Amino acid sequence: MFTRREMIGALGAGLGSVGLASLLTQDALATPHHKPRAKRVIQLFMNGGPFQGDLFDPKPAVNKYAGQRPKAVELRTENKTGGLMAVPFAYKRYGKGGLEVSDLVPRIGACADDLCVIRSMHTDNPNHGPALFLMNNGSMTPLRPSMGAWLSYGLGNETANLPAHIVLCPGRPVRFAELWTSAFLPGQHQGTYINHTSLDPQKLIPFLRNGNVSPEAQKRQIALMRQLNEERVAANGADAGLESRLEAMETAFRMQTSATDAFDVRRETTRVREAYGDGSFARGCLMARRLSERGVRFVQVYYGDGQPWDTHSGHNETTKRLCQDIDRPIAALLTDLKARGLLDETLVMWGGEFGRTPTSESGNGRDHNHWGFTTWLAGGGVKGGMAYGATDEFGFRAVENKVHVHDLHATVLHLMGLDHEKLTYRHAGRDFRLTDVSGRVVKEIIK
Repeated sequence: MFTRREMIGALGAGLGSVGLASLLTQDALATPHHKPRAKRVIQLFMNGGPFQGDLFDPKPAVNKYAGQRPKAVELRTENKTGGLMAVPFAYKRYGKGGLEVSDLVPRIGACADDLCVIRSMHTDNPNHGPALFLMNNGSMTPLRPSMGAWLSYGLGNETANLPAHIVLCPGRPVRFAELWTSAFLPGQHQGTYINHTSLDPQKLIPFLRNGNVSPEAQKRQIALMRQLNEERVAANGADAGLESRLEAMETAFRMQTSATDAFDVRRETTRVREAYGDGSFARGCLMARRLSERGVRFVQVYYGDGQPWDTHSGHNETTKRLCQDIDRPIAALLTDLKARGLLDETLVMWGGEFGRTPTSESGNGRDHNHWGFTTWLAGGGVKGGMAYGATDEFGFRAVENKVHVHDLHATVLHLMGLDHEKLTYRHAGRDFRLTDVSGRVVKEIIK
């Protein structure tokens, strides 16, 4: 370990950003509870909630009884729904295990041997707000740390030149900001939000360059602030808030160089860029790979800044368009990680905050469904080429090997080397954790 004073001395001696990065990385790494299967996570978040029956959970009975409303679908959701609505998309078996995947996403299907499809997910509320909070923060109420913040807090940062927790989300999603908050955890664990709609890193990250102060002058400023803080700590004790702000400023300084490289997908070969395709989500998937290989602990790629998968009307047409947009980049990401030897140590997650009903809403839409939906994992120590759990014959309710959101979080933490019951933080007189007071590691899907 290196003390902060030693780092200040290194700055004053002109060690430079590379040497300083080495010191800070060693200082920031934490010891996991057990041997990890994965080092980092990429979460591909389909905000709004895809319909499981369209993609990874085939239900022939939906078409067989289309228009009817059997007792099994008399479940309360957010809005009133009608009879079963037919699924116009076919399924095909892929890979050695014959995993069934919709023809909406044939390229993802070609990666079936790496997919662990959990068909029995369920959550607690059919409303976007609480469901988003539960899936991202482990609680239906705001002001709780996000999963990325918990991973950063529990494991530290592999790289000193970039934040441990980065969120790629197009637009300016002010209402989403609490989904990547550090809440009561130290501030340095909060997700760094990047609007990745531009190709130019200078436009992606506001104020990436300081036009008024030279890098050398900035080094001296940071060293001075550190020295003043050390003197304040010696006199008055530590101040977690101030420490977090100083660490954020140090990271921002180092990002002036590292971020220009990490976020610039134009540095990739034409072949690689063409494999991922065009568009905001494709760019996000490629950036996620670049960030992961540079040691970023947790990268989230949101599909949009609203709820694009929230198909209350025009469901089939919208779903077809959305799937065309995600199929190529997701398959490219999985293939790219595998080719670079990174998939085994990178856990890729796909899914939304809940699913959608097999019954119709307004004749051509589908309502929110928290009773049963699908997510999938790939790499990072999970078994590939398999489906785990099951919904009922219509895909409405999880009925076999049910997996709650807390179970998913417990499993992700376990794969990253953390015991979800031991990863706690004392706040307001009690110990908090990502999985609240429940959660089971789904060991059946782990290699």
